[in-house]
Amino acid sequence: MHTHSVRPTHRTHPTHRAEPRRTAGPGPVLRAVERLEHSPRPDGLAAAVRRVVRAAPLGRARDVLHGVPLGHPAHPLLVQVPIGAWVSAAVLDLLPGEGRAARVLIGVGLGAAAPAALSGWTDWAELPPEQARVGLVHAASNVSALSLYGASLAARARGRPVAGRALAFAGLTCVGVGGALGGHLAYRQAAGANHAEAVPHTVGPGWHRLGPVSDLTEGRPVRATVDGVEVVVVREPDGAVRMLAERCAHMAGPLSQGEVADGCIRCPWHGSVFRLEDGWNVTGPATAPQPAFDTRVVDGRVEARLRRAPGT
Repeated sequence: MHTHSVRPTHRTHPTHRAEPRRTAGPGPVLRAVERLEHSPRPDGLAAAVRRVVRAAPLGRARDVLHGVPLGHPAHPLLVQVPIGAWVSAAVLDLLPGEGRAARVLIGVGLGAAAPAALSGWTDWAELPPEQARVGLVHAASNVSALSLYGASLAARARGRPVAGRALAFAGLTCVGVGGALGGHLAYRQAAGANHAEAVPHTVGPGWHRLGPVSDLTEGRPVRATVDGVEVVVVREPDGAVRMLAERCAHMAGPLSQGEVADGCIRCPWHGSVFRLEDGWNVTGPATAPQPAFDTRVVDGRVEARLRRAPGT
């Protein structure tokens, strides 16, 4: 009897590593905007304009322009009227006819552009350099649009409807450029975003132990950490321990370096004032309140838990 060895009938193949997918990098437009972000050339002009905007005697209207009563920036809301009016005028300009309705819409857009621009400049004056540089070109595009729409109305009044329509379409092009830069500011650079929004999604439920209460000096803000999230802790004159998220909702400024007065803490970067008791934004430019924590003292040590909305 003969025995035969059985050999496997399948063949083994060398292991192949997957080639990384080659994707296109940023396009020329995005590269140009990124170069603008990092170019210091506009900084001198930005500083001069910022001084003028901050010196304007707006009083409490400044908070309204920031959007504090709304809980989010007012500028994106206000720009809807001029943009909507001008897009509607463009549609009417494509239709045959005398074009009176288009002229009315262009005028409405010009009138509504004033409060939108004022709110935009108010927000812009509190932005860091990278965002301020893009914001200047955003504003320049919109100023160009205003000039072109004004010239369009003048041309139509002089009986030159073709030139008036051409100027209006040029204005709409500038509005589009400005809108694209505004989108870059809002979504790429997070201008106007709530920079403390992630805190409720990061801090776990329940009580978290911190350091000894004896380490806290009355009225002096101290930076600490709760479940990996930075917080600012203040011991008030009555012995109450107050705690807020450390990074300001406006532009992530360090609140522990701010000033404490009258039961509030002031951000050292742009001056937003938050109530220590509950994190409410008393004054802007912050439009969102600061996440607040409940505190208690157990065996001489501070414990904290994130204060969540009822029902969450």
